[in-house]
Amino acid sequence: MNISKGYLLTLVLIFAYLSWQLVVPFLQYVLLAVLLAFLLFPLQQRLESYVSPMLAALSLVLLAIIGFIIPFLLIVAVVADDAANLLESLDAETLQVSELESTIEDQTGMEVDLIETAADSAQEVGTFVLEQATAWFSALTHALIGFGLALFLLYYLLKNGDNLLEWIREVTPLPMDVQDDLYGELSDVMWAVLVGHVLIAIIEGVIAGLALFAVGIPNAAFWTFIMVILSLVPLIGAPLVWIPASIYLVVIGEPLLAAGLAVYSAIVVGVSDDYLRPVVVDRYAEISPAVIILGVLGGIYAFGIMGLFFGPVVVGALITVIEVLDEEYDRLAEEYGML
Repeated sequence: MNISKGYLLTLVLIFAYLSWQLVVPFLQYVLLAVLLAFLLFPLQQRLESYVSPMLAALSLVLLAIIGFIIPFLLIVAVVADDAANLLESLDAETLQVSELESTIEDQTGMEVDLIETAADSAQEVGTFVLEQATAWFSALTHALIGFGLALFLLYYLLKNGDNLLEWIREVTPLPMDVQDDLYGELSDVMWAVLVGHVLIAIIEGVIAGLALFAVGIPNAAFWTFIMVILSLVPLIGAPLVWIPASIYLVVIGEPLLAAGLAVYSAIVVGVSDDYLRPVVVDRYAEISPAVIILGVLGGIYAFGIMGLFFGPVVVGALITVIEVLDEEYDRLAEEYGML
C-alpha cells in the first residue's frame, strides 16, 4: 500500500511538473483569464437564471473583449505613442549637440561630429532591428495565440466554473465548513486587492492625469499611466509625477498653473486616497501596506505585468491560509490523528 501511494505521488509530481511547463509560456494569458473569470463569475451565475450557461459565458467573453481587452490595448497604444513622442523630443536641438561638440573640442582638442556618429549608430541599430524582424513576428504571433488562449480559458472557466469549484472541494482534504471559511477569506483578499487597491490606484492616477492634461503637460497620457502604476505602491503614489510636473511648470514660466496643479493634486488625490481607499477596503479584507508593496514589486518580477494583481493576492492568501489553519488546527489535528 505504501509503495502504491508513493508511486501515485511520484506520478502526480511528474505530471504536475510537465503541466507547469506547458503553462509557463502562456502564464501571463492564463493569469489574465483567471482574473477576468473571477471578476465576471458572479455575473455568470446571475445570467444562468435566464439563459443557458453556454450563452451566458459567450456573452461575458464578448463583454470582456469590449470592456477590458480592447480598452487595455488602446491604452497601451496611446501610452506607447506618448513614450515614442517623449523619446523623439530628445532631438539634436534639445540636446544642444553643437555646444556639446564645442565643449569636447575645447577640453580635449579633438574635433568630433556627434551627429554623424549618431547617424552611424542609428544605421547599425536599424540593421539590427531588420535582422530581428523574425523575432518581432514571433512575439506578435505569441501574443495573438496568448490572447486567443485567454479567451478560450475564460469561456470554459465561466461555463464550467461551478463544476471546477465542486471538483476542487472534493479533492481538498479539508472539512467543508473549513473550506467555506478558507475560500471566503481568499475571495475577500482578492476583492480587497482588486477593488481596494487596483481600482483606487486607477482612480487616483486618472484624477491626477486629468490635471496634467488641463495644464498642458507634454505626453500626459504616458505620465498618467506612470501615476496609476505608482499609486499601486503605498507610500509612493502619484506625487512622484505631479510634484516634478509642478516644478516643470515653474521652470517654463507658468507659476499659476504650477500652483493650481499642486493644490489640486494634493487635495483631490490626497482626499481620494485617505477616504476612498479605507471605505472600500473595509468592505473586504484589511491588507497591510507591507503586503501590497512586497506583492506588487515581487509580483512584477515573478509574473510580469499580471503580478501587479496577483502578487499581493499570493502574499495575502498565504497569510489567510495560516490564519485559518491556526484557528482550525486543534480540530483538524484531532480529526486526522495528528495529536
